Amino acid sequence: MKMENTLSGMLPEEIRALMSLDAAESFRSRQIFRWISKGVFDFSDMTNIPLKQREQMACEYTVCSSFPRKTLQDPDGTMKIQMDLHDGTAVETVLLVDSEGRKTACVSCQAGCPMGCAFCKTGSLGFNRNLMPGEIVEQFLCLEKKAGKLDNIVFMGMGEPLLNLEAIRKTIAILTSPEGRGLSRRRITVSTAGICSGIYDLADNGPDIRLAVSLTTGDSALREKLMPVEKTNPLPELKKALAYFCKKTGGRVTLEAVLLKGVNMTEEHADKLRDFCRGLNSNINLIPWNPAEGLPFSRPSPAETKTFADSLRKSGLNVTVRHPRGRSISGACGQLGRTKNAEESGKTGGRD
Repeated sequence: MKMENTLSGMLPEEIRALMSLDAAESFRSRQIFRWISKGVFDFSDMTNIPLKQREQMACEYTVCSSFPRKTLQDPDGTMKIQMDLHDGTAVETVLLVDSEGRKTACVSCQAGCPMGCAFCKTGSLGFNRNLMPGEIVEQFLCLEKKAGKLDNIVFMGMGEPLLNLEAIRKTIAILTSPEGRGLSRRRITVSTAGICSGIYDLADNGPDIRLAVSLTTGDSALREKLMPVEKTNPLPELKKALAYFCKKTGGRVTLEAVLLKGVNMTEEHADKLRDFCRGLNSNINLIPWNPAEGLPFSRPSPAETKTFADSLRKSGLNVTVRHPRGRSISGACGQLGRTKNAEESGKTGGRD
């Protein structure tokens, strides 16, 4: 498969250039783009294009490069799709449905993850490669094809988005294009482990989206043990980057904290989290740890979680607790982990 001839990662003008369409035929590239945005992956189904032209396109180009191998469904409405990529690599993507029925696509941007967070299944598997824009777009369209129109997209699946930022930008450009899907940027969230250079880049160069940061603790020494990113992006520098982002964009950041029983939930930990939040325009999202095979942590009880959340709220912080979804299919936060085709590896199990 020639990836340069795969259309899912292209905007209309790029499709036009690839197919060498003249001015009179340029509208065909917009037609093709609209069909792809509707989840049509076969040229034969693009019925407003002449049959002969569809047959020729099918010989020279492909619409998408990945395909869903397996779909898993949780009773709570969560859906996880295991996607096979063109080179034998694989990723997982998740559909989340909240209590009000809103549907969110949680997409992966890398196969595996280089961040090595101690509490995350994806991080324990190592890093394979960055995904191309089309491979990310296809996750969204595949979920939408199976579940109906989606409300939001979050880059919180496998991998670190800010280490593949140009592909993220291209994906967002494709999904928000008024020529196609037309997704609002207000419905897009990028979650990072705290790559300061990427946060500055987002603030200065866009796109204008929501930003979430996996913080987990305000204790630098503990964070370095749990999240190796702390070594190169220490908390004081991270706070400066987030303050810059908030000032430059006028937005608010969400600080995500995975709660690990007996590890990061004392009153001292609450104090350090409060200190980090001081002066930042932020929300705190607490995530009770979701069990993942082989990882040495425990999930806190609801009472322990409530005590920690209430302690933070007493300081006037805006705190939410994430309700676990998709745990029976290893589709919850920290549980994604398929990086090879099923024939090569039975491993299943990123941040959501």
